[in-house]
Amino acid sequence: MSVCIWYVSKYVTLPSTGRVGTRPFMIMRELVRMGHRCIIFTSDSSHFATAPDLDGPHKITVSEGVEVCWIRTLKYGAAKSFRRILSWLDFEWRLWRLPKDELPRPDAIIVSSLSLLTIFNGLLLRRRFGCPLIFEVRDIWPLTIIEEGGFSPYNPFVIALAMTERLAYRQADAIVGMMPNLGQHVAEVLGRPRPVHCIPMGVEESLIGPGEPLPPEYDATHIPKGKFLVCHAGAIGISNALDTLLACARDMRDCPDVHFLIVGDGDLRAQYQAMCADLPNVSFPPIVPRGMVQSLLARCDLLYFAVHPSKVWTYGQSLNKVIDYMLAAKPIVASYTGFPSMINEAGSGSFVPAGDAAALRAEILRYAQMSPETRTEMGAAGRDWLLRHRRYRTLAEDYLKLATGA
Repeated sequence: MSVCIWYVSKYVTLPSTGRVGTRPFMIMRELVRMGHRCIIFTSDSSHFATAPDLDGPHKITVSEGVEVCWIRTLKYGAAKSFRRILSWLDFEWRLWRLPKDELPRPDAIIVSSLSLLTIFNGLLLRRRFGCPLIFEVRDIWPLTIIEEGGFSPYNPFVIALAMTERLAYRQADAIVGMMPNLGQHVAEVLGRPRPVHCIPMGVEESLIGPGEPLPPEYDATHIPKGKFLVCHAGAIGISNALDTLLACARDMRDCPDVHFLIVGDGDLRAQYQAMCADLPNVSFPPIVPRGMVQSLLARCDLLYFAVHPSKVWTYGQSLNKVIDYMLAAKPIVASYTGFPSMINEAGSGSFVPAGDAAALRAEILRYAQMSPETRTEMGAAGRDWLLRHRRYRTLAEDYLKLATGA
C-alpha cells in the first residue's frame, strides 16, 4: 500500500543545490522509489543550500520524484544571532499559514530538528490530519549549545528550548535519533525511558565505487611514497579537534616512516600550516572534489577523526566522515570519548581518549606495525558492515515501519 509522508525541517539540502546535509532527501528519495509519495517542507534560508527563486511565499519543486515545498523565510548572517531565532519563528509562522488543502493528506508526519520549534507545528498537523507524528533528533538541543556553544543552562532561551525538547519527547508518537544512544538522553530528560529508534547517516549509492581518479600531478606532488600515511580528510575548523593529531605528529618526528596528511579547508587551515611549518612529517594537500575523495583515501594506510570532549558524545555519533572512511575500506583511529558505534561494531578501527596525544601515538604505531594484510582485512570488514547496515534503502525501510506501524 502506498503512503504519503511529510518531512518538515527548516534545514534540508538537496544534492543538486548544496554541499552537505542530504540525508533527509536521500531517505525520502528511497521511499519514493519504493512507490510512496514524499513531501519535504523546508526554508530558503539555509547557509548550506541554494534554494530556487521564490516569487511568492512558497514554491513547490520536484527533485528525483521528491516534492519539495520551499518556504520563504527571514534570512540571517551569523549563526549566533538574534536574527537566527527570528528566522526560526518566521519559518514556523509561515508553515502554519501555508495553504495545505492543495496538498495530499499525510499518512505520517516527521518533524526534524533543527529547529526544535517545529514540534509545535507537528502537533497541530497531527491533530488536523490524525496521523502519527515522528520527532527526529539530528542535533541534541539545547545540550549542544550548552556543551559546545558556551551557553548557561539557566539562560532563558536555553530553558525555553529545554521545555520544548521535553514536550517533543513526551508528545511524539515515535522518536528517531541519528545517534545510537539517544535513548539514554531521552530517559534523563523525561525521568523515564521511552523507545528511541536509531536511523543514522547513510552511504550515498553514487559513492560506492572506486571514485574519480586523482590527477597524476596531484598524486605525484602531494602523496608521499614509501611512507605509512595517516590522513584526516574534511573540514579544518575548531570542531574538528585537530590539535591532538598535530601534537602527536610533532611528537613523532622521530618516526620518519610515518607521514600525516591534512586534506581539507576551513578557518584554521592557515593557522595549522604555520604551526607545522617546521614539521617534515606533516603536509596539507589541496582539497579534492567530492568524487575524488575515495581515490584519495585509497592512497592512505590509516584514517583519522577527532572530537572535543563533550557530554554530547555520551549519546553517540553519526558523522559523514565515518561513512566516507568506512567506505574507503581502510582502518580508522579516532580521538573520541563517548558512546562507541560503527567502527567498533564492524571491527574496522579503534578509539583513543579525546585529547590524548600520547595514546594516539601508541595506537598509530600499533597500526604501522601490523601486517598490510591485517589492515586490509580490517578495512574490508568496515566497508562490508557499512553496505549491509547503512544503505539509504535500509534506512528508508526502517522509517517506513515507523510511519505505518508495520
